Amino acid sequence: MSIHLVTNDSEKCEKALEGLYEVYDPEIGLNVVDLGLIYQLEFLEEEKELNAAMTLTTQFCPMGDSIQDNITQSLAQAFPEWRINVELTFDPPWDYTKISPEGREFLGQ
Repeated sequence: MSIHLVTNDSEKCEKALEGLYEVYDPEIGLNVVDLGLIYQLEFLEEEKELNAAMTLTTQFCPMGDSIQDNITQSLAQAFPEWRINVELTFDPPWDYTKISPEGREFLGQ
């Protein structure tokens, strides 16, 4: 697995990613992790708060709200006692270099 993701807790990050691998961009057919849409997962243990930063392949993605909602639901399922905050950012903008090798293979690239 080769993804570009910043986290402050690798163990909790693995737990979060398990569910996020099941969240797909319906237009592309690839999960949000391999697509490189998840930029950061920050776990604030004392506050029981998970802050996620994500992007979309384009600012005008028609499925953006649905994808963001599905990410929020997936993280809430993995961490039911935690407050989940999913922030959408386009800095840096998404590009094909963010797709994992597994994702590129899936897409035939």
